[in-house]
Amino acid sequence: MNIEEKVLEIVRDIMLSKGPDSLLTISRTTSFRDELGLDSFDLAELTVRIEDLYQVDIFEQDNRVDTVGQVIERIQVHGSVG
Repeated sequence: MNIEEKVLEIVRDIMLSKGPDSLLTISRTTSFRDELGLDSFDLAELTVRIEDLYQVDIFEQDNRVDTVGQVIERIQVHGSVG
C-alpha cells in the first residue's frame, strides 16, 4: 500500500468512527476541517497515526496542513517508513 492509499485509509477510519453517514468521497484536495468537519481530537488521532507509521509530525512548527494532499507531501518530504 502506498503513502496516499494509507493516508486515505486512516482518514476513512477516522470518518467511520463518526458514523456511516459521515463517509464522503475523499481525495488529495479534501479539506480536513472545512469538508470533513474534523475537530481537534480527530486531527490529533490523525497526527498520532501518521507519526507512528512515518515518523513525521504533520503539524510541527505550526505548519498549517489543511488537505489530504498536504499530509501526503509532508510525509514524502520529511517521513520515513518505520
